[in-house]
Amino acid sequence: MQLGKIIGTVVSSHKEKKLEGLKFLVIKFLDLEMKPAGGSVVAVDGVGAGVGEVVLVAAGSSARLTSFTEGKPVDAVVMAIVDVLEIDGKERYRKGEND
Repeated sequence: MQLGKIIGTVVSSHKEKKLEGLKFLVIKFLDLEMKPAGGSVVAVDGVGAGVGEVVLVAAGSSARLTSFTEGKPVDAVVMAIVDVLEIDGKERYRKGEND
C-alpha cells in the first residue's frame, strides 16, 4: 500500500464494460512526512473518497483483490481514507486539521 493525496478526477464517457460506474481519482503519492514523493497514479475509488483527502492505495495485482474491484481490469484502487497517521508516537496527520 502507498499513502497518497487525491488531487483530481478522471471522467471517461467510453470505457471497458467492466469499468462502467466506477469513479477514477488522480492520486499524488506522499512520504511519511506527508510531502509529495515520487509520481502519481489514476486509481479506482473503492471507498467514496474525494479530492483533497489522504488515502491508502493498493496497486498491481493487489488492486484486484477487493470486493469492489475483483475481476476488473484495474491496476490501482483507493481502499482506505486516512483519519490519523502516527509514527513513533508522533502524530503526522489528522484528517480535518492538516488539510
